[in-house]
Amino acid sequence: MNPHDLRFSPTHEWVHVDNANGEVIATVGISAFAVQQLTDLVYIELPQVGRPVAVGEPIGEIESVKAVSDLYSPVTGDIVEVNSALVDALETFSSDPYGGGWIAKIRVTDMKSLEPLMDHAAYEKQCAAEG
Repeated sequence: MNPHDLRFSPTHEWVHVDNANGEVIATVGISAFAVQQLTDLVYIELPQVGRPVAVGEPIGEIESVKAVSDLYSPVTGDIVEVNSALVDALETFSSDPYGGGWIAKIRVTDMKSLEPLMDHAAYEKQCAAEG
């Protein structure tokens, strides 16, 4: 996926929104900026399929040699799929953060939860400010 076509949360999750069979599905991952900040990844805890989530709620964890960071839901909905291949292939975050590095797919149940997400330009400004 092209990062210019994605939306971003302030906590560095990216979102790709798609309409599938009358449902709005948000594919979620973490940005290349977040991956660079974390550096050497060693573990990921994926969310549980079927779990309802709200914006800003922790849905899992990602651990690097530097720190453990929560993964936050950028939308409100239900987890419908997770990328279990990441557990044994954390390098995917570095090599393909906006493709194979997706973490979860969430069926959006509150369309208003999409409104605060930033476009790529606004997200780039945030990243520049964070250094």
